[in-house]
Amino acid sequence: MTWFIIAFSSALLSAVAAVSQKKVLFRLDAFDFSVLLAQVTLLFTLPLFAAVDVAALEILPLTLLFGKSLLGALAFLCVMKAIKSLELSGALPMMVLTPGLAALTAFIFIGDTLSLQETGGLLLLLAGTYVLEMRPGVSLLQPFTVFASSRRHHYIVAALLLFTVTSVLDRYLLTDLRLEPLSMLAFQNLFHAFFFLLFAFFTGRRIAPMLREARPAAGWFVFIAICTVGYRFAHIEAVSMAPVALVLGVKRLSVFIAAMLGGRLFREQHLPRKAVAIIVLIAGATLVVGL
Repeated sequence: MTWFIIAFSSALLSAVAAVSQKKVLFRLDAFDFSVLLAQVTLLFTLPLFAAVDVAALEILPLTLLFGKSLLGALAFLCVMKAIKSLELSGALPMMVLTPGLAALTAFIFIGDTLSLQETGGLLLLLAGTYVLEMRPGVSLLQPFTVFASSRRHHYIVAALLLFTVTSVLDRYLLTDLRLEPLSMLAFQNLFHAFFFLLFAFFTGRRIAPMLREARPAAGWFVFIAICTVGYRFAHIEAVSMAPVALVLGVKRLSVFIAAMLGGRLFREQHLPRKAVAIIVLIAGATLVVGL
C-alpha cells in the first residue's frame, strides 16, 4: 500500500496547487504565470540534479522525455488558461475524461473493442459531463455543444488530448525504459522551463515585465512551486511502483478535493450539483480503466 499513500499525497498536493493557482490567476495572465512558475519550479528542482546518476542516462529515454515535456508544457498552459477563464469547480473535473477519450479514440481509429464495463464507464462520463455543464434556461444539448462553441472549453479538450499521450509515455519511460523517477522529475522540470522560455521568445513576451507584474505574488509562486515539485515526484514514484491506471485512479481524488475546496473559497456556483457530477465522472473513469 506504499504506492497508495504516495499517490494520495500527490493528489493532495495537486489539489492545493490548483487552488493556489486559481488565486494567483485572478490577477495574472495565464501565459505569464505558466512561464514564471516553470522557472521558479526549476529553481527548487536544481538540488535534485546532485542525486542524478548522469552516467546511467541514455539518449533514447532523454529524447522521449524531451518530447513528452513539450506536450506536458502545452497541456499545463491549456489547463491554466481553462482555470483562468472558468470556475475551478467546472474546469478541473473535465480532466477526468482522459481515460474515456483514450478508449474512444482507440475504438474509432485502431479498432479496439469496448467491453460492457468500458461502455458503462463512457456512459457515466457522458452523464457526469452533462450534469456538470447543464445550466438553467438553456437547450438540452448545450452541455455537449459548449465544447464546440466555447473557446474556453477548447483549452480543456486540447489538455485532455495532450494528457492522454503523456500519461502513456510516463509509464513507458519508467517501466520499459527504466528511467529513474528522480532523473525523470529533474529533467522534466528542466525541459518545461526551457520550453516556456521558448514560448515566451517566439510570442515576443519579455520576462522583465512579467516579473514586475508578478512581484506581489512572489510568495505564492514559491508555495506553488514547492507543491508542484512534490506532487510531480510523488506521481512519478507511484507510477514506478504500481500500474498507471491504479495511480491515476487515486490521483483523480485531487479533482474532487480541489473543486470543492476552491469552490467554497471562491464562492463558485452550484457546488452540490458539481459534487455529484464529479463523483459520477470519477466512477466512469474508474470503470473505463478497469479498476
